[in-house]
Amino acid sequence: VGKWHLGMNCESSNDFCHHPLSHGFDYFYGLTVTNFRDCKPGQGSVFLKGVQKSLVIPIQIAGITLVSLAVVQYIGLLKVPFQALGYCLLITAFSLAVLIFFFYHFRHLNCFLMRDHQIIQQPLSYENLTQRLTKEAMQFIGRNTGAPFLLVLSYLHVHTALYASENFRGKSKHGLYGDAVEEMDWSVGQVLDVLEKYKLSHNTLVYFTSDQGAHIEEISSSGEVHGGYNGIYKGGKSMNWEGGIRVPGLLRWPGVIQAGAYMDEPTSNMDIFPTIVKLAEAQLPSDRIIDGHDLMPLLQGKATRSKHEFLFHYCNAYLNAVRWHPGNSESVWKVFFFTPNFSPEDSNGCYDSHVCFCHGGFITRHDPPLLFDLSRDPEEKVPLTPETESRFYEILRVIHLAVDNHTRSLHAVPDQLSWDNLLWKPWLQPCCSSLFQSCFCDYDSEGSLPEVHSG
Repeated sequence: VGKWHLGMNCESSNDFCHHPLSHGFDYFYGLTVTNFRDCKPGQGSVFLKGVQKSLVIPIQIAGITLVSLAVVQYIGLLKVPFQALGYCLLITAFSLAVLIFFFYHFRHLNCFLMRDHQIIQQPLSYENLTQRLTKEAMQFIGRNTGAPFLLVLSYLHVHTALYASENFRGKSKHGLYGDAVEEMDWSVGQVLDVLEKYKLSHNTLVYFTSDQGAHIEEISSSGEVHGGYNGIYKGGKSMNWEGGIRVPGLLRWPGVIQAGAYMDEPTSNMDIFPTIVKLAEAQLPSDRIIDGHDLMPLLQGKATRSKHEFLFHYCNAYLNAVRWHPGNSESVWKVFFFTPNFSPEDSNGCYDSHVCFCHGGFITRHDPPLLFDLSRDPEEKVPLTPETESRFYEILRVIHLAVDNHTRSLHAVPDQLSWDNLLWKPWLQPCCSSLFQSCFCDYDSEGSLPEVHSG
């Protein structure tokens, strides 16, 4: 239930190769893509801002090339077949027309709600959306009280575009972001109440977490912070500074996990899968390396150290940083092979491009790598040197060996972020009516929604 964000189709508009129902889930209600500012009228375009740096240069090159060919043809320096010039102009005009169509209709083409394989609302409406997601989650639990179940409730909160229903709008001291947090808090409470109602609390593990830190570059046109706050930690979303990867992990299982316990060990969202598999008394796949570990020994106090001696932090396909927590030490070492170039330089993020990128002129490479001890410097303010850390080169040697072992375990896979995968393909476009009708439909009847009592 909620945001899937792993796509939907491969070869046709209805093959559903990436759809949740093709990957082990029995029911789906939500978005197969993600939540953008572009999906909510009046919130601006994050997508256009993100790709404009990649589009400006090709468009300039195409324009200069066409003008240059026309000029040399006109003054007689070069014989350019008129037909070839016409074809170039036609291709350029067609490409621009497709781009303009895509951006103009972005909301209708990309922002839609599904139930199983059917689009039930296109474009997506944010009105009472959290109540609808909550209702679906509660009903799913109600349908499965007699058997083990797995519910993944992936909120659109607090990803932009921010929204809050009428009962929560304007209630928080922290603006729309705070309103959205309070509404999500209400929804979590509804789910926990349903578990209590069906007497399932004592045999249900609840895990509340986030996929990344706050998106610090998310500032509204009026200057309101829409991306959250990372406290003392540096950076944010799309970065491997601690502000981008330290996220809350709140777990609840009365009678199994001690209430109020605090665990300060490196864990990962990759640990969720093996933990669930172990609790279900199933077997992990043996045809691949599983990077996560069962969390239950840590959560129940049967183990005091995480099995993650090393954690490898990627920026897209590039190994960006490595964290090492030696078994015989309290230190948590972290190295960076490259870091993003903040813009403006004296800021804490990449405000000019909305997110930080991982390549070329967007980064600075470090040789030797930057080294931090997070146990003493969690804010990653002062990189260590051979003069300030006597084991500097030994620490780097151990981490490089771990990287070599890790790299040898990897297998090449298709690049999901290649231009071929990023470019819009009309034949893969899901549409509940037709392109001529702007892909419009609304079959999602709200019916009775959970009653809201906001504080």
